[in-house]
Amino acid sequence: MAAPTVDFRKIEARVVMKFFFLQGKWAVEIHGEIKNVLKDDCLSYSTMKMWMSRSRSGHFEVTDEPRSGRPTSATTEEKAEPMRVMILEDRRISAKVIAETLGISCQRVGHIIHNILDMRKLSAKWVPKCLKADQKRIRVTTSKTIFDRFTAGMANFMARLVTKDETWLHNYDPLTNQQSVEWRHGGSPRPKKFRIQMSDGKEVASVFWDKDGVLLIKYLPKVHTINAEY
Repeated sequence: MAAPTVDFRKIEARVVMKFFFLQGKWAVEIHGEIKNVLKDDCLSYSTMKMWMSRSRSGHFEVTDEPRSGRPTSATTEEKAEPMRVMILEDRRISAKVIAETLGISCQRVGHIIHNILDMRKLSAKWVPKCLKADQKRIRVTTSKTIFDRFTAGMANFMARLVTKDETWLHNYDPLTNQQSVEWRHGGSPRPKKFRIQMSDGKEVASVFWDKDGVLLIKYLPKVHTINAEY
């Protein structure tokens, strides 16, 4: 006759392990005995070793010890709203600071942020420059002019085209990707960080290049400015 299906609770399995332990059996033997009966419902071997270790140290309680921190019921809209406000005020705030401020665990903070607020941390992406509206318009007009000449079929157009730009070289280390991460909602664009920033200690480099690569890098001498004469 087939054995009846019985709901074997974890605490009951711990009592059985305690009984076998007092008989002097090892964890591997106890696991084999229980595995033969409970099959897939048997506790894992690593869990059984942990409880055997507790027994060897003189702790024979089969119930879980009280845990510190707030219960999982703290994950409510009541906690989600102040967390959302904290993130909007400082998008680089850490989960640890949020947990300490609200008095909940870091695991609960992660659950609220990812599953309730639908937010994630994204690092800023590099963009060449922070251009003003007029600068953008001039670049669009220039690009269209160059494209019109290119489509007109001028001979060796690309070979004759030389591009030049200036860039500030700053004496500082920009933020790393890890330092620039911010909390964002799912589907939100990545934040931006500009290569050109205010900083002490800098100089101008003029770079010239064509279709084959860089032709010249010219560093502006001190007390000079880039003008028509230069």
